[in-house]
Amino acid sequence: GAECMKPYSASVFNISAMSYGSLSANAIRALNKGAKLGDFAHDTGEGGVSRYHREHGGDLIWEVGSGYFCCRNKDGSFCPEKFAGIATDPQIKMVELKLSQGAKPGHGGVLPAAKVSKEIAEIRGVEMGRDCISPARHSAFATPIEMMQFIASLRSLSGGKPTGFKLCIGHPWEFLAVVKAMLKTGITPDFIVVDGKEGGTGAAPLEFMDHLGMPMREGLTFVHSALVGTNLRDKIKLGAAGKIVAGFDMARVMALGADWCNAARGFMFAVGCLQSQQCHTDRCPTGVATQDRLRQRAIVISDKSLRVAHFHRETVIALAELIAAAGLNHPSELRPYHFMRRTGPDRIVSFTELYRFMEPGELLTGTTHPSLKEAWEVASPETFAPQGASGPVARR
Repeated sequence: GAECMKPYSASVFNISAMSYGSLSANAIRALNKGAKLGDFAHDTGEGGVSRYHREHGGDLIWEVGSGYFCCRNKDGSFCPEKFAGIATDPQIKMVELKLSQGAKPGHGGVLPAAKVSKEIAEIRGVEMGRDCISPARHSAFATPIEMMQFIASLRSLSGGKPTGFKLCIGHPWEFLAVVKAMLKTGITPDFIVVDGKEGGTGAAPLEFMDHLGMPMREGLTFVHSALVGTNLRDKIKLGAAGKIVAGFDMARVMALGADWCNAARGFMFAVGCLQSQQCHTDRCPTGVATQDRLRQRAIVISDKSLRVAHFHRETVIALAELIAAAGLNHPSELRPYHFMRRTGPDRIVSFTELYRFMEPGELLTGTTHPSLKEAWEVASPETFAPQGASGPVARR
């Protein structure tokens, strides 16, 4: 964006947010060394920047969540001085404000007391031996306008690095309220990462995993269309996350508007995860999601970092082969009409027919799309709640 003073040329495929604390020190080391070897980025997760993230010098995206870990005051509020002290580190290439994540939007998070070691407590600025809570909402802002001002502040404090936010889409008017705040303040994030409800976290309550949040492709299409419909798309890059593992997964979301993709599950498999579902017990058998130093020895960093780098390389090669097979030169040339989907035993449609795409400026001049029209009308830059709702929104 125009306010970004230190742009970053990112890979089309990067490591999605996974915190130190949730993952072990050796898992973080292996992921970051793999990112260094493969020249791609490693998202820290909301747990903050640890010494294990820094050890091998791989590019970092610092995710700042509602707990403000690494940049919080004693009362849990945001500390600008602590943030600036870390964000200006040259290894940190981008700053990502986490609003919500797939599989548990609007819920916050918990690192169980069993996994809060003395070191983690010091890194995060929390008490040892107690559950580490990420609140369900941010305390640094309460309205869409305040959120845009906070993003501008983070960008300034970081020295002008690309600053954006991540979310799983919920009610459409909530995101459209943020878009209206962009228009009113003139402040735009440099990027937005759209996470899907199908995201792979094992820390979400079952009801949330099954029922809350918008699936990634639908959420991405909505965000892309909203930005096109307000003439903001060319100012903001879009990332996508949510069960992206293979080259085809990447191609599909890039056709729907993504500029790059993030993955967690595939990179965890590369490090050694076998989905034992013991993450919360601190007894992960492969050393990936535990703070038990004896169990962590299962991860041989020199070997696992190569697997991380190889997984990235081969996945990108697979994407390149798909692009070439389609007669294209770059993933940015992918369009919805390149993809077909079966919608019935005798019907196949293209993504162009399946998804509703906005024309440039359509939301500003007046859309005829019934649900988006009403969501736009009730969205306000002053609040995340719908204002003056009538029709279907009011009946909800």
